[in-house]
Amino acid sequence: MSRKYFGTDGIRGRANGLITPELALKVGQAAGLAFQRGDHRHRVVIGKDTRLSGYMIEYAMVAGFTSVGMDVLLVGPMPTPAVAMLTKSMRADLGVMISASHNLFEDNGIKLFGPQGFKLSDDVEKQIELLLDEPIEKRLAQSASLGRARRIDGVHDRYIEFAKRTLPRDLSLDGLRVVIDCANGAAYKVVPEALWELGADVIPIGVEPDGFNINKECGSTSPEALSRKVREMRADIGIALDGDADRVILVDERGHVVDGDQLLAVIAQSWKEDGRLSRPGIVATVMSNLGLERFLKGQGLDLVRTPVGDRYVLEQMLSGGYNLGGEQSGHIILSDYATTGDGFVAALQVLAVVQKLRRPVSEVCHRFDPLPQILKNVRHKGGKPLDDSEVKSAISDGEKRLNGHGRLLIRSSGTEPVIRVMGEGEDRVLVEDVVDTIVFALGQAAAA
Repeated sequence: MSRKYFGTDGIRGRANGLITPELALKVGQAAGLAFQRGDHRHRVVIGKDTRLSGYMIEYAMVAGFTSVGMDVLLVGPMPTPAVAMLTKSMRADLGVMISASHNLFEDNGIKLFGPQGFKLSDDVEKQIELLLDEPIEKRLAQSASLGRARRIDGVHDRYIEFAKRTLPRDLSLDGLRVVIDCANGAAYKVVPEALWELGADVIPIGVEPDGFNINKECGSTSPEALSRKVREMRADIGIALDGDADRVILVDERGHVVDGDQLLAVIAQSWKEDGRLSRPGIVATVMSNLGLERFLKGQGLDLVRTPVGDRYVLEQMLSGGYNLGGEQSGHIILSDYATTGDGFVAALQVLAVVQKLRRPVSEVCHRFDPLPQILKNVRHKGGKPLDDSEVKSAISDGEKRLNGHGRLLIRSSGTEPVIRVMGEGEDRVLVEDVVDTIVFALGQAAAA
């Protein structure tokens, strides 16, 4: 069964386009019914980022959940990993994060977490989709059994203490000048405060959300502003989160970007030396650079690859017994601490290594030379450009040209109408030419 609503990371789309109040209400009802198990009073935790449309979706979902008899705990703007953590700690039956992650304000989305704080499996999402398309009027709560909604105070402090406890008790960030870019998103309050409490000299940017500026020329997908600020302030490190703070990109003292692959390498080597890896290896996706795989092999560690999506990384981590995994984009999952990607906690692990080694970030966070990797996106208006004969021919020719000395990965995005073309190999000129040829063929097919 193909999925109608859910993509690789919940339901996402244009606010008041795909993500309407009607859909949000139905998702609340369907998810509420799917997670009613037993006779206890059921509850759901709802957090959001700073998008203007968050108000609309939040209240529509409150109506949906309360109409099927679930109580609602509203925590306001909070990082996605904080909502996952609060879902478990508050013994809720379900958690909701209203966010479109790294997308601009025009989009929004709905991410769901089960009672243990994990994102839902494909099977559970399919159950919810079936309920979305069924009439459920007869399953609504009786008047006396309707749910209540209330706002919860103090959750920022709970997340700050949780994040601080992931570091050794005696570790301080004294002496570190840190620029933190919160992407005008969900972490704009909690993360700068947590860094200050840990002793860092904090320079915050991207902390003035207005409903429209989330991820706009800031955050992990646009680190240029952070790079400029790090150089301007002569900071030791820059940290860029995305709109819901489940991914992170770092910038070293020279203003150079450090991606998720390098962060995985830093944490993996540190944890191996400290005996903290539960298995001799980590989990990453097919997008991670071959340079990371070679570096880990030199450390005696395996790299297990999964499809793109932090959900699939986590599933492999749980089934294989790994406690470290992530994506090149900066989704880093540390399962000893969190049930989903946590950009801030991942950054803290790297800061701990920086403090331990007392070396510049440009040295600490350069563990391997990545192979040339070219990634280009082709936007389309629907249809199936990948089924076009010319596109298939271009892909086949490209694989022959790389001849085992590189790899191609072509996939449709699970969150937007985009086809991503990635090529990797030792000869950058060849890889770029192969990718450009495929992108041209896809562009022709998309325009047809």
